[in-house]
Amino acid sequence: MAEDLNLLSNDEFRQRWRSWLEENFPQEWRVPIILRLAGDEERRWHRMTYAAGWRAPAWPKKYGGLGLSLEKQLIMSREMEAYNCARVLDSGGTLFAPALMKYGTEEQKQQYLPPILRGEKLWCQGYSEPNSGSDLASLRTAAVRDGDEFVINGQKIWTTLASYADQIFMLVRTNKDVKKQAGISFILADMHAPGITVRPIMNLADEDELCEVFFDNVRVPAANLVGEVDQGWTVAKALLGEERIVNGAPSLSNQAFQCLEELIDGIGLLDDLGQTDRTAALFCDLEDLIALHTQIADAAIRGEIDNAVVSLIKVMATDLFQRVSDELLRVAGEDGGLQQPVGIGGVGLDLRKVYMVARPATIYAGANEVQRNIVANMLMGPAGR
Repeated sequence: MAEDLNLLSNDEFRQRWRSWLEENFPQEWRVPIILRLAGDEERRWHRMTYAAGWRAPAWPKKYGGLGLSLEKQLIMSREMEAYNCARVLDSGGTLFAPALMKYGTEEQKQQYLPPILRGEKLWCQGYSEPNSGSDLASLRTAAVRDGDEFVINGQKIWTTLASYADQIFMLVRTNKDVKKQAGISFILADMHAPGITVRPIMNLADEDELCEVFFDNVRVPAANLVGEVDQGWTVAKALLGEERIVNGAPSLSNQAFQCLEELIDGIGLLDDLGQTDRTAALFCDLEDLIALHTQIADAAIRGEIDNAVVSLIKVMATDLFQRVSDELLRVAGEDGGLQQPVGIGGVGLDLRKVYMVARPATIYAGANEVQRNIVANMLMGPAGR
């Protein structure tokens, strides 16, 4: 699309995007919450949107994106929710790319951004490590400079969709003689490089999206360093801000709540006062979350990110998603344990799997318990001060 979509009215823009989804989005992908596109399916989605001119709505136009206003980005997201579209992680497009645009060299941008845009390369995020999850600064994977290369040794864990990724952006220890946040660097590696081993982890939902990644004398060009050496924590904080904004979106809570409403209607609990009270409380929390997320996303686009608020929105969103999934199982009763769609009142989702998706949500991008402590320190200062 050569035209500036920002010039369309919101109604015109919404109808155009809705029509494209209805004509092009595969029916087999219309499984909200529990289906996440991965591997070739994710590549197919990126290529479809790129060819049709819908790829990278938040990217600036100079990098090939649409440069859409926040309002129109939210319209796209909400229309996909309404159409029951499967989730797409897009670590390269939504997490790595914004950090690269801010801290990368022009050569790095020219090398890495176009393949992400065209759906040719998928990325994964190498942050968490054994015994170093939410406390990222305690990571031990080391990168030692050897001429024009870094030699990397260590392990990452809970690396989402690593078995499908072509490349990885990660945090590594480059200096052990300074405070832990100051000796970290942000570096890129090819997932097919000699010395990298990926082991998928099977979870209780019978999925292997999460992986362990091992680095055994992996050689990476020094040119793959993003930002300055030992200054990766600065890059990481910017990326975590983007990730927590994404994880703080009301999408999953909203879709789960819509499913809850259908289930309550199908079972015939609309006149049950206890159920009405519980549902109304969740609805109010959802509306508050939607309004707050809109405000935070708007501030982020203006470059006015408040790290405390960004951490809180992630805590609120994932907590609400869990509470809605809990209520779904409570209402479904014994049918909530079925490994298939419950089939009540037209509800076509496996509620057990919805519950399984909601369980780890409070751990992603920093466990909620840790985030609450971090926010408390940001707002009130360290305990005892």
